[in-house]
Amino acid sequence: METGTIEKMVKILPKLRFQEFSDDWKKQPIGNQIDLLCGFAFKGNDISEEKNGIPILRGINITEGYIRHSLDIDRYYCGNSRNLKKYFLKEGDLVLGMDGSKVGKNVAIISKQDSNSLLIQRVARIRSKQNTSIKFIYHHIFSPRFHRYVDIVNTSSGIPHISAQQIKDFKIFFPSLPEQQKIATFLSAVDKKIQQLTRKKALLETYKKGVMQKLFSQEIRFKDYNSSKNGILERDFPEWERKKYGEIYSFLSTNSFSRDQLNYEKGDVKNIHYGDIHTKLPTLFNLKDENIPFVNPEIDISRIKTENYCQEGDLVIADASEDYKDIGKAIELIALNGEKVVGGLHTFIARPAKGKISKGFSGYLMQSWKLRKQIMTIAQGTKVLGLSVTRLKNLKLEIPSLEEQQKIANYLSAIDKKSEAVSQQIDKMQSFKKGLLQQMFV
Repeated sequence: METGTIEKMVKILPKLRFQEFSDDWKKQPIGNQIDLLCGFAFKGNDISEEKNGIPILRGINITEGYIRHSLDIDRYYCGNSRNLKKYFLKEGDLVLGMDGSKVGKNVAIISKQDSNSLLIQRVARIRSKQNTSIKFIYHHIFSPRFHRYVDIVNTSSGIPHISAQQIKDFKIFFPSLPEQQKIATFLSAVDKKIQQLTRKKALLETYKKGVMQKLFSQEIRFKDYNSSKNGILERDFPEWERKKYGEIYSFLSTNSFSRDQLNYEKGDVKNIHYGDIHTKLPTLFNLKDENIPFVNPEIDISRIKTENYCQEGDLVIADASEDYKDIGKAIELIALNGEKVVGGLHTFIARPAKGKISKGFSGYLMQSWKLRKQIMTIAQGTKVLGLSVTRLKNLKLEIPSLEEQQKIANYLSAIDKKSEAVSQQIDKMQSFKKGLLQQMFV
């Protein structure tokens, strides 16, 4: 059958359907129901980062359901739009990034804010034809089924990409226009809730970053409140002490077990791998809440000294990274629940001296901008950055009293808990939407 023709009507219906509809759905390539345009190939001297022209929409500006505006450097502008009339975007257009690591996933609907932007090459603009809802098309493209389709048709050995024709060839079942619109409206309401939660999480992260900057620069300080016969007594905490890292923390040996020496099913000792610190483990680590691997039972662990097993209050620091953002990223071990845990490949264990650090404070101290700047300065390497214990020991710290440390840790931990609760809501809504897609589409 040639591309662009309608297949014979198939009597396949979705599991979940609005009661007022009963017509059969027709399977056909979306190319039958859309007008697709690839962006213009601008030359280097046609565009600029100066905000005195017409904004250009690039693939990097499209982020899984919405257009990103937060990074001004990501926006380019064109001063001369002659002969580019057909490349102007309209409100309601669907745009799809055609290459990159998230090809097929970076898709969004153009809002009023981004209308009249210019479309650049390697981005597809999709408009619906008569009797087709563009939002219905959007929900099909922004779905696991389309992502699997992209994986199948992408044969590039280099940067992943999808062609305009491959987009047009993607086949879906179409109901009547009124049913398309009702499905799209329902799913868009779910998307709106996910976007609201995502924005809430981003605001919490921004708020935390700002609060940390002020706390660790001592721009804002906590007060010490004590009850007395005359009511509540308020006083300032002591001035912060200046110490070297090596005066507060001692460093212990870790192992170099590779991933193939670890498993998630059985063993006597658990292992914290630097890759997990970079990708998934929280600042304050509670073993019961995290899934970390065991050391394989056949591995000889007899040479690990008792003192080198992790203890609550320890920092586990990643000593290698491909970028400055994650070099020296660390977690603080808050609760180990009596289990044996070791620091793994490319990690240091930094153990605070007794009576010097309140539980929960070390993890946030490692995130403070003052300390992050120092860590980035001492990192060495070209393709892979590394840290040495010798250099870490000489980093300069400012340490508040134990009581003020605890107040700082409690405050920041409360923000993290709110952020984690929002993340869980997002996960639930995304799972809910995935289930809807499976039942409302065929």
